[in-house]
Amino acid sequence: MDKIAALTEILKTDSTNAFARYGLAMEYLSQGDTNAGLAEFTTLIEKNHDYVPAYQMSAQTLAKLGRTGEAISRLKEGLAVATRTGNTHAASEMQALLDDLTS
Repeated sequence: MDKIAALTEILKTDSTNAFARYGLAMEYLSQGDTNAGLAEFTTLIEKNHDYVPAYQMSAQTLAKLGRTGEAISRLKEGLAVATRTGNTHAASEMQALLDDLTS
């Protein structure tokens, strides 16, 4: 069974499994399916508001695609969550990307 099938199977049982959803998004990205990857990140954020890596990776992906406005919005959301949850490392990295995109 390939990774996408395995992770999808896990999510059929538990659609809120953040680790599986994140893995699925990353696997889609690694296979070049950015739309599916971004959709999974969005679903992950909707189901697990505090999962900071989803904000960070989706913002990086949006930035790489030239979707700067969407990346900035996602970064601002992610920074608020990272600050609230005490994830200073991710907040620092997201702030650096935000600074790059807005300068």
